[in-house]
Amino acid sequence: MLTISNSFSLSLPAFPSPSNFPPISIHFPTAPRNNRIRASPNESTPSTSTTTSAITVDNSDSNDSTAFVIQARNRIGLLQVITRVFKILGLSIDKATVEFEGDYFIKKFFVTDSHGNKIEDKDNLERIKRALAEAIGGDVDGKVSLTAANRGIVVRRAGFVEGFGERKAKAERMFSLMDGFLKNDPFSLQKDIIHHVEYTVARSRFSFDDYEAYQAVSHSVRDRLIERWHDTHIYFKKKKAKRLYFLSLEFLMGRSLSNSVINLGIQDQYTEALSQLGFEFEVLAEQEGDASLGNGGLARFSACQMDSLATLDYPAWGYGLRYEYGLFRQIIVDGFQHEQPDYWLNYGNPWEIERIHVTYEVKFYGNVEDVDRNGEKLKVWIPGETVEAVAYDNPIPGYGTRNTINLRLWAAKPNNQFDLEAYNTGDYINSIVNKQRTETISNVLYPDDRSHQGKEMRLKQQYFFVSASLQDIIRRFKETHNNFDELPEQVALHLNDTHPSLSIAEIMRILVDEEHLGWNKAWNIVNKIFSFTTHTVVAEGLEKIPVDLLGSLLPRHLQILYEINSNFMEELKKRIGLDYSRLSRMSIVEEGAVKSIRMANLSIVCSHTVNGVSKLHSNTLKTKTFKDFYELWPEKFQYTTNGVTQRRWIVVSNPSLCALLSKWLGTEAWIRNADLLTGLRDHVDNTGFQQEWKMVKRLNKMRLAEYIETMSGLKVSLDAMFDVQVKRIHEYKRQLLNIFGIIHRYDCLKNMDKNDRRKVVPRVCIIGGKAAPGYEIAKKIIKLCHAVAEKINNNADIGDLLKLVFIPDYNVSVAELVIPGADLSQHLSTAGQEASGTGSMKFLMNGCLLLATEDGSTVEIIEEIGSENLFLFGAKAPEVAELREKGGTLKVPLQFARVLRMVRDGYFGDKDYFESLCDTVEVGNDLYLLGSDFGSYLEAQAAADKAFVEPEKWVKMSILSAAGSGRFSSDRTIREYAERTWKIDPCQCPF
Repeated sequence: MLTISNSFSLSLPAFPSPSNFPPISIHFPTAPRNNRIRASPNESTPSTSTTTSAITVDNSDSNDSTAFVIQARNRIGLLQVITRVFKILGLSIDKATVEFEGDYFIKKFFVTDSHGNKIEDKDNLERIKRALAEAIGGDVDGKVSLTAANRGIVVRRAGFVEGFGERKAKAERMFSLMDGFLKNDPFSLQKDIIHHVEYTVARSRFSFDDYEAYQAVSHSVRDRLIERWHDTHIYFKKKKAKRLYFLSLEFLMGRSLSNSVINLGIQDQYTEALSQLGFEFEVLAEQEGDASLGNGGLARFSACQMDSLATLDYPAWGYGLRYEYGLFRQIIVDGFQHEQPDYWLNYGNPWEIERIHVTYEVKFYGNVEDVDRNGEKLKVWIPGETVEAVAYDNPIPGYGTRNTINLRLWAAKPNNQFDLEAYNTGDYINSIVNKQRTETISNVLYPDDRSHQGKEMRLKQQYFFVSASLQDIIRRFKETHNNFDELPEQVALHLNDTHPSLSIAEIMRILVDEEHLGWNKAWNIVNKIFSFTTHTVVAEGLEKIPVDLLGSLLPRHLQILYEINSNFMEELKKRIGLDYSRLSRMSIVEEGAVKSIRMANLSIVCSHTVNGVSKLHSNTLKTKTFKDFYELWPEKFQYTTNGVTQRRWIVVSNPSLCALLSKWLGTEAWIRNADLLTGLRDHVDNTGFQQEWKMVKRLNKMRLAEYIETMSGLKVSLDAMFDVQVKRIHEYKRQLLNIFGIIHRYDCLKNMDKNDRRKVVPRVCIIGGKAAPGYEIAKKIIKLCHAVAEKINNNADIGDLLKLVFIPDYNVSVAELVIPGADLSQHLSTAGQEASGTGSMKFLMNGCLLLATEDGSTVEIIEEIGSENLFLFGAKAPEVAELREKGGTLKVPLQFARVLRMVRDGYFGDKDYFESLCDTVEVGNDLYLLGSDFGSYLEAQAAADKAFVEPEKWVKMSILSAAGSGRFSSDRTIREYAERTWKIDPCQCPF
């Protein structure tokens, strides 16, 4: 009996040698030509022709077998592909005939099922035909050539193999070498690892250390990623799938080794292979540094998006910048933050592929000239400076799929043009220095913009990024299309916040100035391809670019922005009349002391969809931040709550919990479908499950305690509640509220007698995060944290009842230790200030209880797990404005006044240094309502203490938190974006 599944996803191993094939009769009426060797699987290979294939079934030719007649364009290796399909389906080939007619062949295969019988079921025959069609596919012809689809782009194409003889034999040999996939058994992995030790790392296979072993392992994993990566992009191209291009200045990817082998499904094989070589996989994974390509929630959100896009098989690309030094490395000296360059690339990055042949010119400065060409007035930008953008590709594998998508990052390099005038005048050295200065464009994430030079560098970064990305996207589109009317059907451009918003002016410049489309036609196209996600809450935080700066650096773009705004204003007057106040608020150009371009207004005007990142955030955008635009275009506004990937934040970072979830859910399917986590609710009262849950948490606390001791020398008790707040240091995130709460707890402990102290829940308070280099108040918060910690941790009377730890240089890898080990996580932003807050989702997935305000995504977390399973406090968003209006009349608790006085009076030292910090929270100046919320905050802390001393209650709350976290998977986020915003469909690579 032949059994065939409803759909085929074939993964073809190395093809059998011809000696294993059944007898085949071959007839050549004429010598075959145009036999194609396998093309170099470069995603940019253009299609030059299409192939017509036909598959028919004939059951009348033989009484004992079914004949499959296949007509297709001939290419080397196709016979092996067809034979392998039949073999995978459990079919036997009795005999086969092949006839060639010019470029085509007709192959007839006489096939029986696994029992040697003829196949007569119509459904099975149709499925076999579909499998063959999928495996054969369409193909392309072309000679081996070097082409420049655009400046600096080199494309390798397949070649002709005419005749027989030596040349054809070489082609067949080349195909046989390239046509199989790398094996993943431990022995094959060992061979690949040792090969890279010897030939990539250039070390003796008899003498290499852990770091060199990590390098070799990473290259062997990358080899496997590249196979899937090539196949994926060839398949996207073959299917002519509409692609998403995700534009973001930040991608906080974290380490790649563990994530890659888990997504590829080969972690166990690598663990066994390395064990036999005398290495531990976990030890080698620790050798990897974090890719320093972002900071905070926006960057980590982008990374989660890429993981989900790959896992869900969406045709997508990510674009960003390859920062040489990242944000900065945070060093703490005497409690003060100091910034050092993060030399994360000093020892190379085995995960990236430098594409020296994928380069684009990016222009700056200069002037715009009017040119008359064939009676038509054209604008021509004559640049004053040109920089090269060089591509670095990073494969992003999906989980449980063959799809591997691409994150392309750009690095700035000097232009290749030689400055002959400078050389002739003896100024050659300065010429070289000026060229090298261009490389600083991609050196640092978010240069300090307090100076004019810093503002200019940040604008240069943004334009450099969008110009290179759009040139690449347009080049790819033009390879297979010659009509820009088709652009919206093939391309979706997503702006991740306003940093990439210059894309709008740049693509208008390309379409109008370079492709010579009329303005109206270009504008109609642009309005159909952009979507925009804003992560900002208050209007004061929206990005603006001074007109003087923009006109100097990008003169043509300023002209385009003025024209966009002029047209928009004229349209707006027709809609709302001469309401000058509203016209002024909605204008892209802001008049004032410093004339500026409002990048958020530009993004809204030019995008077909504007996304908020949580329900509360979306309401704020509609009713406050973008109220005027919402009333004009309500259909543009929607929200898609952010999410995080369970693969990184459970499978990679918490393997013990991963195993426990799979055991009790009875499946690993939750790794791709996080909604299945709700099944944990069925086991919440099971005492055996509760005990295992507590054991996993204690194991993770042990890991975190070891890290704290190694990092700070401080030993902490595992019986204490691990209370964590880790995020970017900012006044609105209210780390200062947490520190004041710790001071209050310390003050209470000091004034207790020994009997009362025995009743206190011990706490290990953990704070981590970076302050922006120019943000003095945030830096003072870090210093205060260290001053308080020094006082508390050295008090012998307090002992293990209270400890305070600051984790320096907090990053993704540290988060993978901290989050699984946390008992309680604090999310303290003033209600209405946080757009979403993905940190809470990561803690939630790991069964950590939340102490939080009703802000950002916490509102939806409450809907999912119930308010009884977290600790809420503070004013709600609608109440905040009223409280702020009270100003100096607002009453604050006595406990808050006492804590503030302790800091002011120098109890923790540095009295003068902390004076300005204390001023920010005095009554009348307390913008973020620390004093107003302090009483409620202490009550929530007391409720957490009370729950912690009831282990059964605590563990149930922990389990229910994880059970309700499935809604906050980035997989759900991506599906909603794909269906509602980008209009893209999954495109799963079959093999």
